[in-house]
Amino acid sequence: MGFRENLKIELSYSNILVKELAVKSGVKKSSIDHYLSAKGKIPSVEKGVRIAQALGVTAEFLVTGEDSSKSTIQRLSNTTRLIEQFVEQLDDKKKVFVLDFVKWLLSRKDEADTF
Repeated sequence: MGFRENLKIELSYSNILVKELAVKSGVKKSSIDHYLSAKGKIPSVEKGVRIAQALGVTAEFLVTGEDSSKSTIQRLSNTTRLIEQFVEQLDDKKKVFVLDFVKWLLSRKDEADTF
C-alpha cells in the first residue's frame, strides 16, 4: 500500500478527523484531502513528517506501511488503547458480548495461526 492508503488506515485507527490532523500537523486540510484523494500525490518530506508525528507514527510507516523503529509491543499497546476506547462507547450488553468473544478467542489460542 502507498501513502494514501496508509494515511486513511492511520486516520481510522487513530479515530481522528482530517481537520483535527490539519490542526495538529500544521498542514492545510485541503492538502491532506488532496493526499487522500485518488489522484493525490504524496506530500513533501517535511509535510509527511509533520503528518506522521501528529498521528504518532513514522513517515516510514505512512509511505511503506511498515515501521522498523517501533517495536511490536509498542504497536500492540496502541492497539489495546484503541480497543479500550471503542469498548467504552458500547452499552453494557455489548461490552459483555465483547468480553465473551475475547474469552472465546483466548480459548482457541492453539488455532491462532488459522485466523
